[in-house]
Amino acid sequence: MSLALPPTPRRTPSPVWPVVAVVALLGLPLAPGGEGGAGPADALSALVVGFCAVRLLRQRRRPLSRTAAIVLALPVVGLTLAAVGASSPGAGLSGLGRYLQVFVLVPAAVLLLVRNRADFRLLAWAFVALAGWEGAVGVHQYVTGTGASYQGRTLRAVGTFGAQDVMGMATVVSFGLVCAVGLALGRGPFRQRAIALACALALLVPLALSFSRGAWIATAVTCVVQLCLAGLRRALKAAAAALAAGVLLVGGLGFGTAMLQERITSITQVTDAPDQSVTDRYSLWAAATGMWRERPLTGVGLKGFPEHRDAHASLALSSGSDTEGAGAAFRRQPLLSPHNMYLLVLAEQGLIGLLALAGSWLALLVCALRRLPRAHRTGTGLDCALVSCGLLTWQLTDFFYADIGGPSTVLTAVSFGLAAWWALASEADAAPGGPARAQGVAAPGGPASAEEVAAR
Repeated sequence: MSLALPPTPRRTPSPVWPVVAVVALLGLPLAPGGEGGAGPADALSALVVGFCAVRLLRQRRRPLSRTAAIVLALPVVGLTLAAVGASSPGAGLSGLGRYLQVFVLVPAAVLLLVRNRADFRLLAWAFVALAGWEGAVGVHQYVTGTGASYQGRTLRAVGTFGAQDVMGMATVVSFGLVCAVGLALGRGPFRQRAIALACALALLVPLALSFSRGAWIATAVTCVVQLCLAGLRRALKAAAAALAAGVLLVGGLGFGTAMLQERITSITQVTDAPDQSVTDRYSLWAAATGMWRERPLTGVGLKGFPEHRDAHASLALSSGSDTEGAGAAFRRQPLLSPHNMYLLVLAEQGLIGLLALAGSWLALLVCALRRLPRAHRTGTGLDCALVSCGLLTWQLTDFFYADIGGPSTVLTAVSFGLAAWWALASEADAAPGGPARAQGVAAPGGPASAEEVAAR
């Protein structure tokens, strides 16, 4: 009988770390006055997709289940038709590449690289950390008057994204807040839930100082949905904590400034005396629906909205929006999108594209919600479920007020990948131990058997 000790299981670094690096790169400051297009994080996301492909070839395993392949590949139908109908081959190819990156390739790579719930939580905490960094920069900008211009004063919190992407920080902070709320409402260790709750409450400050009405609405809707999905008792406790924090911030610490109160009030003034930004948005929405009526099935083609905008917009549309501050000089930024993702897709890809793309998003949401009851029954993975459903809810709500564009767009792709992992990953991958046994690594129950090692 041999007395030799069993070999120590070899631990390999998690393959999700390259995705964490993509999230971290978004915290780098952009050059003042830049165009706000693709950045280092987008380039790294392309490398992550390549890394995932090489990893799949080496492992020689089936990459996606049939359901996951159908759901993630569904947008390709409308995108291909819209790319063919673009005004130029260059515009069609660049638009196709951007849409594939955000809604197909990066989400699929994240789905395949996340091995288990520990990897999922690592990415969720990366979202919270990035939101904390951007929020701290944004609060500093507001306090010191070095932010983007808002009503003649340079105090709008925009983080490292600058005045050219005023929605960037609001998006990042919202994602981080949604992840923190999901982690706080889960059934993990008390210390983790307490830290997550503290982070969520702290992120309310930079979110308010972003003056982004669309992000406010989407975050409020998402938090209500997460509270309802977590259960009535948890919902009441969290609602009481949020109410107390709101009273403290607005009343005790003086965050209820006149401009902030005016911005909140303007949400209800979308029909009675709307400001110029609301008027411009209505005009852009009308232009998008006009393009759709012209070509209802396939739209005007990818990247076609700016070219057809003036032919369908009313005279109430201004020539652009003024951007200034946060280290950038004054410039007039043209309005090149309808600031509504659904109308943008409808205008450029037609009804076929909208049904394919929105159908993929709704399928993700339905699949994510279907797994929620099991998380409640087993008591494991509830935080992952709430984060996934929250990210999807926020994004689908925010798409009524925004569309893709700017450096923060790559974070949208990663969020869809996180949601796709919970909604579409196999039951073995979603288990607490993940696919450790299938990889020949010792799971919590003991070392892998010879049959399990042979199954690699």
